[in-house]
Amino acid sequence: MSSDSDGDGNGNSLSITISCSLTVLAAVALSYKYIEPNQGVDWKIHAIYWAAAICSTTFLPDGVASCIFTQLTVTLVGALYPIYRSTKAVCTPDGEDDKEWLQFWTVGGVLFILAGWVSDAIQTDRANDIWLGYLLFAFFWLYFPLTCGSLLVYDNITEPYLGPRLRPVQQKMNNFIVYIYQAFANAIHIYLVWIIFMFLPAGLKRIVAIALGTVYPFVCSVMAAATEEIEDDTYWLTYWSVYGCLFLLMDLFETWMGRIPGFYTVVVLTTIYLMLPMFRGADKVFRKILVPLAGLQELLILRDSIQIKKQLLKDLEAERAVVVRKSIAKFFDGDDDDSDPAVLKGEFMRSWSALRILKNKVPFGKSLKGKEPPNEATNLV
Repeated sequence: MSSDSDGDGNGNSLSITISCSLTVLAAVALSYKYIEPNQGVDWKIHAIYWAAAICSTTFLPDGVASCIFTQLTVTLVGALYPIYRSTKAVCTPDGEDDKEWLQFWTVGGVLFILAGWVSDAIQTDRANDIWLGYLLFAFFWLYFPLTCGSLLVYDNITEPYLGPRLRPVQQKMNNFIVYIYQAFANAIHIYLVWIIFMFLPAGLKRIVAIALGTVYPFVCSVMAAATEEIEDDTYWLTYWSVYGCLFLLMDLFETWMGRIPGFYTVVVLTTIYLMLPMFRGADKVFRKILVPLAGLQELLILRDSIQIKKQLLKDLEAERAVVVRKSIAKFFDGDDDDSDPAVLKGEFMRSWSALRILKNKVPFGKSLKGKEPPNEATNLV
């Protein structure tokens, strides 16, 4: 009878913990959606925020704190929700949200990794609750619309101090990446490195695996956020979204599988696959797994079409861009039964032939008389 009561009590406690974590996640999501961001310029809000955080983590009763300040809550607020928002940011045409969440990962991604090491060193339950509470508030502070902590860290620390110092480091790391390319071409090198790695202690293997997945991406993310280009922001934001999932899976399974030979080798090889441009693994996993799970396929296709249009206008002269974009628009116009690729290909070739005749009369690279060169605001039809 006592065993049954203990089982019921544990089940109820688990249900309460999950309910509290989901409630906190819902509050976070609603605040991010409906509160207008203020770029974190009001320092009074920061003072009030952290005063509330200190009071909540310090003075809440142990029973309440143990239900709210849990590893599950920190994972939902500090990892899963940012992964979802980052995935959505990559899928949207706007580039500003890419930079916003890339700035989060340059701070939050490293913070999440360091958190695991601190948690292992904590001995008492009460200290663990306090630590998880501060960690929860720290993650939320990074993207809460009224604090925008990641933006403040970037403007006051990352851009003025880390950026100039990390630029030469990035160059050296790029040279190391070239060496990895060459190593992949020589299986003997990989085999020797693998043998050395297999004999390392499990704790050191974990450090190597995490460092491999965070140090170089962190440096590149800082450099990407400092530029006006959006493409590099998107590339590294895609990586962080996928690597965040990999880290959570590693953190979940290493308790049972970390001592099994080959576990961290799989983690390292998966990280290399996700990170290196020669594989573009993060982009593949992002498109095939994360985007369908988030239900954002249509949004990603729309962004891809906009990127194609930008590339078309960037690479082609005005007249050539006109022909190509009209042919593309006609291909997608109407019902599927009316869009015979063979017919459209013939129409495109006839248009292209007419353009070549026209270019014999108009100097190459000049716009047609009376027509302005197309730009990103030009209609597709």
